[in-house]
Amino acid sequence: MNLYLVDGTYELFRAYFGAPPSHAPDGRPVGAVRGMVRSLLLLLREGRATHLACAFDHVIESFRNDLFEGYKTGEGVPEDLLPQFDIAEEAVSALGIVVWPMVEFEADDALATAAAVHGPRGELERVVVCSPDKDLAQVVDGGRVVCLDRRQGVELDEAGVWSKFGVGPESIPDYLALVGDAADGIPGIPGWGPKSSAALLARYSRVEDIPSDSSKWDAGPVRGARRLASSLSERREEAGLYKRLATLRRDVPLKEGLDDLLWEGVPREEFSRFCGRFGLEGLLDAPSRWREDR
Repeated sequence: MNLYLVDGTYELFRAYFGAPPSHAPDGRPVGAVRGMVRSLLLLLREGRATHLACAFDHVIESFRNDLFEGYKTGEGVPEDLLPQFDIAEEAVSALGIVVWPMVEFEADDALATAAAVHGPRGELERVVVCSPDKDLAQVVDGGRVVCLDRRQGVELDEAGVWSKFGVGPESIPDYLALVGDAADGIPGIPGWGPKSSAALLARYSRVEDIPSDSSKWDAGPVRGARRLASSLSERREEAGLYKRLATLRRDVPLKEGLDDLLWEGVPREEFSRFCGRFGLEGLLDAPSRWREDR
């Protein structure tokens, strides 16, 4: 039994930039939705996922925008992609997959919560978080909870997190606080790059535990240590805020239990109605497994 947790927002964006435009009979754009559905049907066809859920940013803004003015917003999202979010959620539900539309929280928070809740459960072999987002590396746990970049076909277990970032999963929020994360609008601390951040966090784990005096660092030689220490010392409060922004919540109220996430096939009637409404009849032959509506 394997639980696959899908970053629906990422899947929709990926499909938008990789699929030709298309429109429903009522004129609404559905090209990205079509591409996303095809992609998810390929995932289902592989047969490794027994349980699934898909989280979306129902709105782009979240509680983090109240904490930091520079945090990511919907600005810059293509105009013909925005109206496809609601349709995408309906599409995933029509595939028989549980949908989590996030408003106060973000999709990544829902995925992190589900990974924390279901990762330790003995009946599951693995939890696979389908997203390349750097911040989701913090949910990785050994080889039991892993991240999967479906586009690259790259899976990230705990050893992979260490190899890629130079820190363990628990230090990813600290790493992003120092280095920054342009995708989320987190600027990072001036002067701190991947190498220096990894070197210090590999030794101290938390940004709060990095000594302000570089002469007390025992993480090996670090280029520009005095300058880095000064920069961090002047911006400790900012670093704390950035870490809070980068730390995924694991207390999202998800009502579904593991049994509710069992995927039994595409519900034929619901999927057929969905495809008919949005002019996507070409997808009707794509499902590899049907669930007859009860």
